[in-house]
Amino acid sequence: MDHGLFGPGSVTWRVMGEPILLVGGFRALLMQGLHPRAMRGVAQNSALMDPNEAWARFQRTTEFVRVRTYGTLEEVERAGARVRKIHSMLTAVDPDTGETFRLDDPEALLWVHVGEVDSYLSVARRAGVRLTDAEADRFVAEWRRAAEVVGLRADDVPGSVGEMRDYIRACRPGLYFAPEVPHPIRQSFSAPLPLYLLPLKPVFPGFVLFAFATLPRWARRLYGLPATPLEDLWATAALRTLQTGIGLVPEPVRYPPDARRARRLDAA
Repeated sequence: MDHGLFGPGSVTWRVMGEPILLVGGFRALLMQGLHPRAMRGVAQNSALMDPNEAWARFQRTTEFVRVRTYGTLEEVERAGARVRKIHSMLTAVDPDTGETFRLDDPEALLWVHVGEVDSYLSVARRAGVRLTDAEADRFVAEWRRAAEVVGLRADDVPGSVGEMRDYIRACRPGLYFAPEVPHPIRQSFSAPLPLYLLPLKPVFPGFVLFAFATLPRWARRLYGLPATPLEDLWATAALRTLQTGIGLVPEPVRYPPDARRARRLDAA
């Protein structure tokens, strides 16, 4: 049977269905925002900065992650081909150098990929999702296949937690928050949520601040935010408390359909 990129027994299937990973998804976007080329490429070519289109774009991104995680190989390839085609057709300008670059720039794509994997793994482990060090390495290695979907070569992508940390450390000197891009905290106060989510509008800025708190200290400093061990301790405690509360919700409600199916196949 075609189980896509991962399948039963994969660490990815065990981790990605956890609802707490929604925080990891927002953290991944914040990590992406610190790569100036990646963020300028998005800002100059998409509706991300248009308040009326931001939610639709977020939904498309969420659907891409769902298909890549749980879809068949045919579904994954179809979604990947669409993304690769869009990236290959679009360009942006680096105002620091005047250089025009394509959105499928491997350096930017790699940073986005690593920021995503690091965010999912960091949030899961701090929330209390049980993962040994070997399983964490497997998770990172499994996502090399996901990197190929967007056009990267698997050999160019970190394959373990240690390699991922070394890559992030090497990138840090070139990271900063592009000054022409609206700050995510300011955007959160005017986020155009769909009607069915309007009751959440008052708490949405708090959720964004929560996602910021899960970033490493060096990343929070680049956003101009407090960066002390106190925020680290608070974020970890909050993630564990939230994960414990989520665990009280019955499984048919707690997990989305794809995650429930993956859990059934894993159990079998």
